[in-house]
Amino acid sequence: MDHLSFILGYISYGSAWLLMIVIALVSFIVQWRFKSKFNQYSEIALLSGMSGREVAEKMLRDNGIYDVEVISVEGQLTDHYNPENKTVNLSPDVYYSRSVASAAVAAHECGHAVQHARAYGWLTLRSTLVPVINVASTLVQWTLFIGVMLLFFAHNPYILAIGVAALALVTLFSFITLPVEFDASQRALAWLNNNYSVMQTREEHEQAKDALWWAAMTYVVAALGSLATLVYYASLLMNRRN
Repeated sequence: MDHLSFILGYISYGSAWLLMIVIALVSFIVQWRFKSKFNQYSEIALLSGMSGREVAEKMLRDNGIYDVEVISVEGQLTDHYNPENKTVNLSPDVYYSRSVASAAVAAHECGHAVQHARAYGWLTLRSTLVPVINVASTLVQWTLFIGVMLLFFAHNPYILAIGVAALALVTLFSFITLPVEFDASQRALAWLNNNYSVMQTREEHEQAKDALWWAAMTYVVAALGSLATLVYYASLLMNRRN
């Protein structure tokens, strides 16, 4: 029975390792594809001539939101909505650009502002968990490496168990993020589709939809990557304990 448990544990460990490699490869492809799409649609001028900032401000006004500020932040692909100070933060490539990509990204980030204003359940849950996840993320950085060392050399599984528990919380958070991101994109695309003054052709809307879909896929592979890492360390822990 001990030999059977070891064999099953070894198979589980190997499968988890293979899963991590596959997801890492898929993640690389998705990230490359997303950046490629963003660069492609950044070269396509929006027929309306509106900048990312103008698109964001119009979407906020159209949704009756007047207490959110649209600002520019340094970096590339650093766009995000901050619910604490109610700001839509757009990178220079989005804030100043008058392209299909900038309109899509700006509208997506405003989708989060609309979620906040409407008390969207998944966003509320995600925001509530942020302090806990910040602690869990810090624990993961230290406990996994130290835990593995103690597991192998001192046969002490407890530190690694703490790391696995913290990683489970981080993984849960990454999956909770998915409906938040998909919903923000849906709100953005619905608004863009109903605003001829922003996007004037069906082709522009389809391009924006394509860009946001690949952006959403980066969150999907990140969540799957976190899950694969969790399975790997959990199988390592269980195999050694057996």
